[in-house]
Amino acid sequence: MSALFITATGTDIGKTFVTAGLIRHLRGCGRAVDAIKPVASGFDPAAWQGSDPAALLDALGRERTLAEVERIAPWRFTAPLSPDMAAAREGQTVPFADVAAFCRRAMATQRDGTLLIEGIGGVMVPLDDRHTVLDLMSMLRIPVVLVAGSYVGTLSHTLTALEVLARRNLDIAAVVVSESEASAASLEDTLATLRRFAHPLDIIGVPRLTGGAADDSTFAPLAALV
Repeated sequence: MSALFITATGTDIGKTFVTAGLIRHLRGCGRAVDAIKPVASGFDPAAWQGSDPAALLDALGRERTLAEVERIAPWRFTAPLSPDMAAAREGQTVPFADVAAFCRRAMATQRDGTLLIEGIGGVMVPLDDRHTVLDLMSMLRIPVVLVAGSYVGTLSHTLTALEVLARRNLDIAAVVVSESEASAASLEDTLATLRRFAHPLDIIGVPRLTGGAADDSTFAPLAALV
């Protein structure tokens, strides 16, 4: 069994798109894969079918039921805010130790194939009043995939995130640049610059794809690292 933690430089960058695309590609190659997203905010119970956990279930080829969503994403909050803020809106807190234990149980029970753990927001998003996503990754000690965009400003955001991950001695499996919509910077130029500054890391570009092309061969280089 292998496991990857999928994080990002910020929110709405493309973590779920990349995670779902990798799942589909691995399944298409006949490889076993599972996924969890322990914490989710911006989760509308009345429209859960459009949520990130539901998108992961679609990619996994599993039945889209609320029970399955609850299984892969136990901590769900309505407000589209950082987990600590979203939980506080509901009079709750994110139980960091329980989240870490949930991830470890999933890793222990995934005997074959690959387990993908999708984070929430960016590397330094607070989970509670003391812990961030970075702290969760540090506890799990599994390779990290950093998802970035190609928008103007992503170079600083991405290199800063890589510096933070490196300072925790985390194994960075790859950087995936998910092409941003209507950016003044091209995907190709963004990749070229990151490859200069983040050598020798694998920097993989994923162009904007239509909904039916989520299993595009562009995910093959990432799948080869799993």
